[in-house]
Amino acid sequence: MVLGGDEPTGSLVRPYAVTRGRTRPQLEIALEALVETTARGRSGQFLGGREQKVIVDLCGGRLQSLAEIAARMEVPLGVARVLVADMAADGLLAVHEPTGFDADGGDESVGTELLERVLSGLRRL
Repeated sequence: MVLGGDEPTGSLVRPYAVTRGRTRPQLEIALEALVETTARGRSGQFLGGREQKVIVDLCGGRLQSLAEIAARMEVPLGVARVLVADMAADGLLAVHEPTGFDADGGDESVGTELLERVLSGLRRL
């Protein structure tokens, strides 16, 4: 993981050390869910590690998907999901879940609007 100009630490720090051994997040967050830093997170008045500071900085200027956070931090998606869920539970981050899914849980097909947004995003890359 590269943190603010520091040396890469991804191979030196095991993912379970970053999440304190937890593999399950406090709340389920979709891969494409958008995350932003809250006013509390921007205040810097929290006791968090370097990873939390990086996430606050990443999501402070614009919305970031959970997948983008994991990629930019160079950590596995599961690690990013646990960190983001913890920070959301503490009020440091706001998570905006996608709306393209059937709310009653019956049909889990992805809506056309969501697929079009993903395609548009891929084209911009």
